[in-house]
Amino acid sequence: MAFDIEMIKKVYANFGPRIEAARKVVGRPLTLSEKILYTHLWEQNTDKAFVRGTDYVDFAPDRVAMQDATAQMALLQFMQAGRPKVAVPSTVHCDHLITAKDGAEFDLPAANTESKEVFDFLASVSNKYGIGFWKPGAGIIHQVVLENYAFPGGLMIGTDSHTVNAGGLGMIAIGVGGADACDVMAGLPWELKFPKLVGVKLTGKLSGWTAPKDVILKVAGILTVKGGTGAIIEYFGEGAENLSCTGKGTICNMGAEVGATTSTFGYDDSMERYLRATNRADIADAANAIKEHLTGDPEVYANPEQYFDQLIEINLSELEPYLNGPFTPDLATPISKMKEVAAENGWPMKIEVGLIGSCTNSSYEDISRAVSVAKQVEEKGLKTAAQYCINPGSEQIRYTVERDGYLDTFKNIGAKIFTNACGPCIGMWDRVGSEKQEKNTIVHSFNRNFAKRADGNPNTFAFVGSPELVTAMAIAGDLGFNPLTDTLTNDKGEQVKLDPPSGFELPIRGFAVEDAGYQEPAADGSHVQVAVSPTSHRLQLLDPFPAWEGTNLTGLRLLIKAKGKCTTDHISMAGPWLKFRGHLDNISNNMLIGAVNNYNEKTDTVKNQLTGEYGPVPATARAYKAQGIGSVVVGDENYGEGSSREHAAMEPRHLGVRAVLVKSFARIHETNLKKQGMLALTFVNKEDYDRILEDDVVDIVGLTEFTPNVPLTVVLNHADGTKDEISVNHSYNAQQIEWFKAGGALNIIRKQVGA
Repeated sequence: MAFDIEMIKKVYANFGPRIEAARKVVGRPLTLSEKILYTHLWEQNTDKAFVRGTDYVDFAPDRVAMQDATAQMALLQFMQAGRPKVAVPSTVHCDHLITAKDGAEFDLPAANTESKEVFDFLASVSNKYGIGFWKPGAGIIHQVVLENYAFPGGLMIGTDSHTVNAGGLGMIAIGVGGADACDVMAGLPWELKFPKLVGVKLTGKLSGWTAPKDVILKVAGILTVKGGTGAIIEYFGEGAENLSCTGKGTICNMGAEVGATTSTFGYDDSMERYLRATNRADIADAANAIKEHLTGDPEVYANPEQYFDQLIEINLSELEPYLNGPFTPDLATPISKMKEVAAENGWPMKIEVGLIGSCTNSSYEDISRAVSVAKQVEEKGLKTAAQYCINPGSEQIRYTVERDGYLDTFKNIGAKIFTNACGPCIGMWDRVGSEKQEKNTIVHSFNRNFAKRADGNPNTFAFVGSPELVTAMAIAGDLGFNPLTDTLTNDKGEQVKLDPPSGFELPIRGFAVEDAGYQEPAADGSHVQVAVSPTSHRLQLLDPFPAWEGTNLTGLRLLIKAKGKCTTDHISMAGPWLKFRGHLDNISNNMLIGAVNNYNEKTDTVKNQLTGEYGPVPATARAYKAQGIGSVVVGDENYGEGSSREHAAMEPRHLGVRAVLVKSFARIHETNLKKQGMLALTFVNKEDYDRILEDDVVDIVGLTEFTPNVPLTVVLNHADGTKDEISVNHSYNAQQIEWFKAGGALNIIRKQVGA
């Protein structure tokens, strides 16, 4: 039986009537995305049709999921909210704090020792507040959610940008910061600007080397890393119905890389098959009873151009495999063009490592198709030219593929099996030799490939592809290899061609597992004690941020003017820094150390206006803070893209940054800044970015009349005594302005909940 089945039945019982009411209010047929959003309004009965991309709306999510790195800060905040138990079903998944190095049999015990304090903290907090806890080694949050918690038509939030993976089971699943999760767990409404809608019509059927991953790799090339910002991507058409449920999950997962709020598919037979295979026949039966409501209205899909803000069409029968990268997930190259494009750009042709798995591509289908390629090494007398590593998505997947002999096939070609955890995908890869920072190429089936993302080496050129393509590329060891057309030389000197991959949507013998790694919380957690040592370097109880002074902000110093791409990895790196995710002061020592300073083209080297000397960004911010001086961060386009990590907002707040002024924001990061009581501002005229000088002292004027839709003024006091005034926009509504005034949303939650 499924988790939380009574909650799901309650959602379904109200689904039809609420959709009918929404359809009358909107006055037209509804997309699937609109159906799910309107059925999850905080105020259940509305007489307003919301304007996409304009109206802020309060929603009531069905559940919350947190991974261990972000759960620490989310739960440290929740502990201050004053509730005895979470208001909605919630889970914690320990998947980020496990280094990939020597293989699961060594790496997991090492993690359990190194991070015992954090795991014990998360387990005890979960036990106390009624939160389901998934132990280290149980699997990656998004795979575990898909296997156990996702359900068609549901609305969930998660403290990880790839929460969107659950769209593969027909959910609206959205990545958020910990403060948003805290709101929902505390029983408060969750606010979101009503998204725009991008429709992707899929026709035809995949075949040969082409995989579901190639759909999103192509979409990323079309939309770019910010093309989906503020929008839900809704897939439909016969091609969508021809995809497996887990293949849909892969597509939704990587929708985060185009900035999309989330992605989703309508309920169909593949989802029913997956639900039944994962022991959730009760959900399948309940979904079947309201099946017509769990997809877009027929009129929408018949004339999609009338209902979506943007429409993309892809014929799966004509789609070819892609490799995206390096250094950005939207640089899409068909495999047939890769040899030519790589040569033109001088990319290293020798592939050093191929990695498969992660939350994006670790399903049974993915593994079985990769195995069908891997077994050809022995069958055709080949050798694997590159290292080959695997991150299984869950213990259930790992146990099942081991039972079916797949892991033995991988081991026969020299594969290293890492823990059921994120590992290399998030920088938790202790790769031998990466510290040398040598120029090299890797291929993987993960979702992100920013510089330093996998191994900390800025010269690692990472390319994203499907697991089966990555396997073929690892066998060949050549970035220019095209398995559709090229041959390899075997041990007899013969030219042999790899056969196209084949696999199984679901295990013929069913899934199996001995210990899935789940810990159920205490029925009554009032007796559970949660202790945090005051001398701990891993955990630190939070103090409230101070409220706004009630005046304009004057005398602020420019901390850094970031140039070019500045993701949350640049603002708050992962990798070794993950160990400090529960200690705000310690992790703040990584604040913006990856951002490129516009004035000297260097990272982690900025001018201290008080001394005239150059030094690390965090140390400079601390110097200003020690003197009671606030600071400002200036950034470029799509500032804060990537992970949902709210540390990228909390660290600047902790170190005295009062405002972040950029050309444009990624959605989650902008919200995280607002939640922490920061000013998230954008240039009215993007050219004004060039008017900001290194020694500027900044005033922000208009705050005493801070109101929605009214720009503020930034005064740039230059070192030569001259001034520039520029107009800046903001997207704060009345409630968000109150967050700013209170010093952060959590300060208001304490009052509302009665802490």
